Amino acid sequence: MWRDSFRLQIFCLLMAVLAIVVLVHNFFQLEHLDDDTVSGSNWITENNVQHSLSQTTKTTRKPYCGYKQQTLSKREQAEQESLLAAIQWPKPPDGKIAFAQSTDPTRSDFVIVKPSGFFKVGDQLEVLVRMNDFQGKPKQYGGDYLQARIHSPLLKAGATGRIVDCHNGLYKVFFTLLWPGEVKVSVSLVHPSEAIQVLLRLREERPDRVYFKSSFKSGRYSETTECNVCLPGDLPVCNFTDLYTGEPWFCYKPRKLSCASRISHAKGGYQKGLLTQEESLFFQSDVNIKRPILSSGPDSVIVKPKAFTDSSSMDRAEDPTVSPSGYYYEDQWRPRTHWIYHFNKSDDITKCLQGKVIHLFGDSTIRQWFEYLTAVVPDLVEFNLGSPKNVGPFMSVDLKHNILLKFRCHGPPIRFSTVFSSELRYIANELNGIVGGRNTVIAITIWSHFSTFPVEVYIRRLRNIRRSIIQLLDRSPKTLIIIRTANVQELGPEVSLFNSDWYSFQLDSVMRKMFSGIAVHFVDAWEMSLAHYLPHNLHPKEVIVKNQIDAFLSYVCPLQT
Repeated sequence: MWRDSFRLQIFCLLMAVLAIVVLVHNFFQLEHLDDDTVSGSNWITENNVQHSLSQTTKTTRKPYCGYKQQTLSKREQAEQESLLAAIQWPKPPDGKIAFAQSTDPTRSDFVIVKPSGFFKVGDQLEVLVRMNDFQGKPKQYGGDYLQARIHSPLLKAGATGRIVDCHNGLYKVFFTLLWPGEVKVSVSLVHPSEAIQVLLRLREERPDRVYFKSSFKSGRYSETTECNVCLPGDLPVCNFTDLYTGEPWFCYKPRKLSCASRISHAKGGYQKGLLTQEESLFFQSDVNIKRPILSSGPDSVIVKPKAFTDSSSMDRAEDPTVSPSGYYYEDQWRPRTHWIYHFNKSDDITKCLQGKVIHLFGDSTIRQWFEYLTAVVPDLVEFNLGSPKNVGPFMSVDLKHNILLKFRCHGPPIRFSTVFSSELRYIANELNGIVGGRNTVIAITIWSHFSTFPVEVYIRRLRNIRRSIIQLLDRSPKTLIIIRTANVQELGPEVSLFNSDWYSFQLDSVMRKMFSGIAVHFVDAWEMSLAHYLPHNLHPKEVIVKNQIDAFLSYVCPLQT
């Protein structure tokens, strides 16, 4: 009997030890999962076979990295699939396309439909673009990325066009004629369809082509490691995923220091050797990147004034989706969806902003607003916070008129030089800390630093920001929130792989859809940069920034009509 009792005790002891081992193993797995993932739903094997770990997320697209994708509700998943479907781009026929068979802008042309017709302000102008390859043969498929505008140089007038891909090598461009006089048509090939497929591949397969780094320090000893939204390999990582938004961010763990010793974030650099020799032919500055397509006939029309109608009031449409959203005339932007006041005197800006707290969140393109207002408003003085140059945060104060202007960059990924870890803030979290009210103005832009990542990364960021905006407007409905869109920029072979206008156009399309239907206003920096006569620039020149500020302030202090 005592032997049976002893054996029973030994068995129970072994079972207890086994239970402890299993518990410790599970805890280790959970801790490891927390270091490597955000929330489980999908993973991918070396053979690119996707396995479902959750019924809440169903997608056939390859995950953007080895970490598990986010868990989405049915509504969020449906929205994401709808957004991805809306920006799907036409693909060339299967198989590799030789460079000689790719789009050649010099052998392509456009024609104005009915160039000798009678046109008046408010009419539509149709243009047909015909694409040929380097052998002079007509293209049989679409997918080229074009930009088009009408302009009158003497009037400093310009507007963008709406482009329709016919999927057979032909494109239709529709312009609304918005001012009288001679109006010229300009069409450019930004990227041939063959280059777009390379950009698509890089976006899905090489989200690491811009890499980041963080410094860790304890006493006199410091280490620097690589960071990103996801990191390849099996090395230990520091999990800096935001606790409130779930935004993922990881750094390789320092060899001797703890993850808690991180002191800064910075851009690491750009990967080289991303293209094959054949692919690089699709990215040549003087050949097929932002090259003009010339007309085979007249490239301008004469537009007559619209009888008995004041054109300045005619184009104030109620539809917020009207295209184009506005146009330049005498170098001043005229929106078609609302009235605008041009703040040509600094006193007018001061009067408008008096008693206001203005928060600017985003990248360097909205930092331009901070710099412009600080320079133009006489009593607005920058308060030295000791922040790194061009990084921030920044703050300017006008004590006489009770104006507070603040700028803060968005959270990672951000390609700035050194940002202190304590200043890495997510816009959604910052919005949650704002009381809001009638004297609170918030402007947001977020796009450029997401161009190297799959669109799901951007959608998640906007979803978090949108949720915080809705909550802020719910508790403080009179808070004014303005979204600055993306803008076009100068492109070369290298910049195209990281910040192509095509990437920006796709992100901008997603942003407009996600913020439609809620009480925010838009400053259409995209059309304001594309319609202008100045060369494209990531940081638009002052005349364009001034028009952006006019549009911004016209929401803050709307004209009473």
